[in-house]
Amino acid sequence: MFHFFSTPLRPAGSRCAITLVELAMASTLFVGIGNMMPFVMGLLPWVVACSVWAVIVGLVVTYWRHGPLGWANRVTLGRAVLVALVAGGVAHHGLSDAIWLWLGVALIALMLDGVDGWIARHTHSHSNFGARFDMELDALLILLLCVGLIVDTKLGLWVLLVGLMRYFFVAAGALLPWLEAPLFPSYRRKTVCVWQVAALLLALTPLTNLLTAQLLVLSALGSLIYSFGVDTWWLYRHAHKHQ
Repeated sequence: MFHFFSTPLRPAGSRCAITLVELAMASTLFVGIGNMMPFVMGLLPWVVACSVWAVIVGLVVTYWRHGPLGWANRVTLGRAVLVALVAGGVAHHGLSDAIWLWLGVALIALMLDGVDGWIARHTHSHSNFGARFDMELDALLILLLCVGLIVDTKLGLWVLLVGLMRYFFVAAGALLPWLEAPLFPSYRRKTVCVWQVAALLLALTPLTNLLTAQLLVLSALGSLIYSFGVDTWWLYRHAHKHQ
């Protein structure tokens, strides 16, 4: 479904019972909220939502190895519940049938994106796992919103460039290993990510005309190209500075 780590961690040798309980509680939340969603009667949307959720749970079980998840990762896991449900909504003939509901769900997921980072910083519980978990959820949500835009509006397939950029970067790392090197912390990346989600959400609203929607998506794409360009140039210079 998505590449969880640019440099995968080794799977844990043992599983923490507390973590499994946390995942079971999150799965109960997923089912409970999902039963209130418009796609509850549709088989395909439920299959898509449950498949995305199962992959997320499987990755957490495989790669988390530090005992209880902690509050920051619990909030991120709550975001994962919402993102998996958005996947089901997209599969339900797009998001237009209950557009304000889905925009609200995506907006909550965006707001929680700042909450988990704040908790991690103030509880000194920042981890490579949490950072990657957060990043890949952002990438998946952006891709889902792009698909929703294509289904619900007259925007073309070019919109997918916004959602696939992260995955192109990861794929390029398989050919150019220097792209997989760790990057320096950057508020620019987080700002660009937030703007991508915000621009896509604004483009999805029924109040936005086609031209404005195109401009919003283009602004998201332009800022993303700039951000990836800065990081790619930095990684290239860092990898070749002694040559």
